[in-house]
Amino acid sequence: MIVITGASGHLGRGVIKKLLANGVPAGEIVATARRPESIADLGVEARLADYTRPETVSAALAGADRVLLVSSSGPLGQRVPQHRAVIDAAKASGTVTRLVYTGVLGGEQANFTLADDHKGTELALAESGLEYAVLRNGWYTENYTEQLAPAIARGAIVGSAGPDARVASATRAEYAEAAVAVLLADGPVQTAYELSGDTAWSFAELADEVSRRSGRSVVYQHVSPEEHRAILVGAGLPADVAAILQDVDDAVARGELARGDGTLSRLLGRPTEPWTAAVAAALTTQPKVVSG
Repeated sequence: MIVITGASGHLGRGVIKKLLANGVPAGEIVATARRPESIADLGVEARLADYTRPETVSAALAGADRVLLVSSSGPLGQRVPQHRAVIDAAKASGTVTRLVYTGVLGGEQANFTLADDHKGTELALAESGLEYAVLRNGWYTENYTEQLAPAIARGAIVGSAGPDARVASATRAEYAEAAVAVLLADGPVQTAYELSGDTAWSFAELADEVSRRSGRSVVYQHVSPEEHRAILVGAGLPADVAAILQDVDDAVARGELARGDGTLSRLLGRPTEPWTAAVAAALTTQPKVVSG
């Protein structure tokens, strides 16, 4: 039996859909969430699992053979104990033979705040004695394409990474498919997979592509880190979240999210989707900007 934690999110849902599409019977899949009713539509057994309540995690993993630990969305600095609850429950179960974790591109070499809890979790996995694999996921293309409508409306994509800074992103669906490949693999798996898109695009290229596809002039507006944080706070984000996101732009500027060695496409058995196709798809589903 395969258990997917954090199944209410986009990635967890995507993994379950792809497991079913790969012929895994619904009766052999368990989805878990803090609110099981939020995942009742997935067509598989839904169980309660709250990372902050270890007793619920132990019950959720009952009978599990393989587990996908989707990283917590909780506050930074508190995620490692939450992840450790799943690791400890998997070890205590006596039935879990493979634990797969969704980490971040670069692993121990990643040098930005958002990566710290992932590095701590990788250490806990290494100490667990379990067979494990870390999916070091790069950035989701959707992190950028889901907000194109407001960018088109203001005529600018704003960030503190330079216009030539690059991101080797891939879609959520591709990362979900890679997770399924590792969960279902026969025999031993790697302890870590560096996963990113085949092509690293720049913010200047993104702005040009959005302009071309939308028919509206969109530029990349390069601002200082201080200005970037202020803009994010002005958009309604808490100051600590704004600081984390701006720190990611610093990492992008250093090239940390442009890494790529083709591992993701090898797991998929095909090239990753061109980022330009993701832009085109996003523009067909988002509200149109009307000149006033």
